[in-house]
Amino acid sequence: MDFWCNPNYRDNFIIVLTAMALWSIPWKALALWKAARHSEKWWFIVFILVNTIGLLEIFYLFVLPRIKLKSR
Repeated sequence: MDFWCNPNYRDNFIIVLTAMALWSIPWKALALWKAARHSEKWWFIVFILVNTIGLLEIFYLFVLPRIKLKSR
C-alpha cells in the first residue's frame, strides 16, 4: 500500500505509462492499417485484443514481410 501513497513512485508510474502509450499507439495504428489493407482479418483481431507494447506490431510490419518473401 505504501507504493501508491509515495508521490515519487506514483509520478514515475505515470511517466512510464505515458511513455509506453506514446510508443505503442503509432505502431498499433500502423499495423492495424496494414492488416486491414491486406484483408488479414486474424492479424487485425490479434492487434485489437493483444497489447504487447508495440513488439508484435513491429514483428508484423518488419519481420513477417521478409519471411513471406523468402518462402515464395
